[in-house]
Amino acid sequence: MSKAKVLVVEDDPALLEVIAYNLQLTGFHVVTAKDGHEALRQSRLQSPDLVLLDIMLPGIDGHDVCRGIRADSNTRDQLIIMMSARAEESDQLVGFTLGADDYVTKPFSIKVLLERVKALLRRVDGGADRNVAVSQGVMIDRERHRATAGDEKLDLTPTEFALLETMLRQPGRVFSRLDLIDVALGGESMVLERTIDVHIRALRKKLKNHAALIETVRGVGYRFRDPRG
Repeated sequence: MSKAKVLVVEDDPALLEVIAYNLQLTGFHVVTAKDGHEALRQSRLQSPDLVLLDIMLPGIDGHDVCRGIRADSNTRDQLIIMMSARAEESDQLVGFTLGADDYVTKPFSIKVLLERVKALLRRVDGGADRNVAVSQGVMIDRERHRATAGDEKLDLTPTEFALLETMLRQPGRVFSRLDLIDVALGGESMVLERTIDVHIRALRKKLKNHAALIETVRGVGYRFRDPRG
């Protein structure tokens, strides 16, 4: 469970920093967003296990973000904990009706919030299987930082590992080069889009007989082959 990925959506920079820091300190992989549009983008791009979602957000609010996550087949199984200063029962009922799995009211104890996160992950699946993704003979284990193709272990760099995991978890979805730069190198990285092409070539070489599973979508980017065709 300690390697689960959490998306924190909060427009208060100070609170966002505190939550993210404590999650990282506990061992979670953390992704952040400061508005509703970025929250939906990161939800689709990063495939987090759990979303900590503030309700009052610029752009689109947390309620609409929750609707969007639940409406998308690629994100609808993500766990959602809503965070809000609205403590009325009716407000919480709205959140649960929209698909939230839990609801915490502000101000809250960071320690209590962390326990709610861990408890929700345990309740759903024990926190074990969410680290592993498998498709068409290729396996990624986030917690052990291990990848295999068939019976062969893959010796991947951190960037190659992140690229493979991102595409493997959403077979058939096309990722632009900018998306892949964001997820594998960080959105603030000053690199050329063609840098991704270099990493993809190296990744395909290591995949050997499974290399064709990473498909080029001309003029757009890359995708992991959809097993459904």
